[in-house]
Amino acid sequence: MVFDGQGHECPAIVESFGRDSTVLRLGSPVVTNRESPLEVHLALGISRGERMDLAIQKAVELGVHRITPLLTEFCVVRLDDEKKEVRLAHWQRVIRSALEQCGRNWMPEIDAPFVFDDWLDSRERRIPAWVLDPSAPLGFASLLTQPQEVTLLIGPEGGLSDSERERAIESGFEPVRLGPRILRTETAVIAALSAVQTLWGDLGKSVPNP
Repeated sequence: MVFDGQGHECPAIVESFGRDSTVLRLGSPVVTNRESPLEVHLALGISRGERMDLAIQKAVELGVHRITPLLTEFCVVRLDDEKKEVRLAHWQRVIRSALEQCGRNWMPEIDAPFVFDDWLDSRERRIPAWVLDPSAPLGFASLLTQPQEVTLLIGPEGGLSDSERERAIESGFEPVRLGPRILRTETAVIAALSAVQTLWGDLGKSVPNP
């Protein structure tokens, strides 16, 4: 099965392959929608190497719509313009691999890395937004809402600084907690996306009768 990242897929047979090229014979297009009805924009502090790759991979499998990598105060990763381009290309390969594994045929957007404050100033504020905060009084299940789009803000290893959380709240983010334990950033991504997809998306939903 081959797909173009824009929602189209079709079965294919390999007719020939070599070192530099592969020839496929395409079958009839198949209409398949595996996208969640909930559009999730994940803003994620950049972590080192495999942790960031794992977070992006699992976010794609859990139906994320858009990912914005953020350079925050506690980021241990520092990127100049050239390294940003290299890292972005790498993350795009991680996304494509995750799409192939989970069967999605839409390519989620991934932005070039943003400085935290620049992203706060530029983001779309009409969309419901939450920042993960272990000291927040409410969990996702306590939120009385039924959104079609959400923005989730998750810090890197080391979390967001107090001043970053305060600025996020001032710009419209509501603090929310995942439970009594402190989670690693890659675990927090999986847990938060699982929570919102279960509450408002398609995780665990029954398949309607044809």
